Amino acid sequence: MKSFYVSDLDGTLLRSDATLSPYTSQTINRLVERGMLFSYATARSYVTATKATQDIRCQIPLIVYNGALVIDNATGKILLSNFLEDAPGLLDYLLNCQVYPIVYAYLDGIEYFSYLKHRCTPEMQSFLNSRKGDPRDRPVDSFSALCQGEIFYITCIDAPHKLEPIYRAYQNRYHCIYQQDFYTGAQWLEILSLKASKAKAIAHLKPLLNYDRLIVFGDGKNDIDMFQLANESYAVQNAHEELKQLATAIIGSNDEDGVARWLEKNG
Repeated sequence: MKSFYVSDLDGTLLRSDATLSPYTSQTINRLVERGMLFSYATARSYVTATKATQDIRCQIPLIVYNGALVIDNATGKILLSNFLEDAPGLLDYLLNCQVYPIVYAYLDGIEYFSYLKHRCTPEMQSFLNSRKGDPRDRPVDSFSALCQGEIFYITCIDAPHKLEPIYRAYQNRYHCIYQQDFYTGAQWLEILSLKASKAKAIAHLKPLLNYDRLIVFGDGKNDIDMFQLANESYAVQNAHEELKQLATAIIGSNDEDGVARWLEKNG
C-alpha cells in the first residue's frame, strides 16, 4: 500500500521560532531517501515555504497558499492554480469597509503581493516588515493598481470587529479562513476561490502520485478539510481544540518534533 504523508508547516512541522529542527530535517530526508512520499500543505507562499524548509529534500509537488497553488518543487512549475472570481468587486467591498488587504496576483507571469502603501495597520506593517527585500513586494497608490493581474489570494490583517462581519458575509461565496496568526496572535482573514483548499489540492495530486492512503498532520482550523479527507490524521499537542476533535490521535507538539518522531516510528 502506497502512503502519502502531508504536513502543515507553521505550528506543526516548524518550531515556534518558524524553523525546522535538525532532527526533523534529518529524519524526513532519511525517510524520503528510502522512498517515503512526503510533502506539505501550507498557507505560506512558495517563496517563504521553501526558504523555511530549505534543509528538506522534498522533490514532489508542494501545496501553498492553502491550496490556491500547487507547485512542482523540482521545477518550480505551477501544476494547479485557482484564481479568485470577481476580485475587483471583492476588493471594492473591503475598501468600503476600511479594510486594506494584501493582494497576491500574477502580472505577466510574475508573482507579486500588492497593498496600498499608506493604508497599513500596525499588524499588517509588521508582516510586511518581515518580507523586506522580497522581490514580490509591490506597494501601490491606487485601487486600479491593486486590482491588476490574476488575483488568487487576499489577506486582511485587522481588528476582529472589522474582519468578522466580512467573513460572515463572504464565507459561502469564497473559501474564507478566519483565525489568529500562530506567531503574532494578530487576527487574519484569508480569502481564496471556493475551488481552493488543502484537501482539494491533495485530491488533485492523487492521479499524479498514485497513492492509496493519505496521512496528514496539522495544528490549525485551516487543516480541517484535509483532516476530513485523510485516512489518518494527527494533530500536534499545541493544535486548535476543534482540530483535535477530528484527529485519529494527538502527537507531540511542534516544539517536540511531534511529526518527525511519529514518522520515524510509523512511516
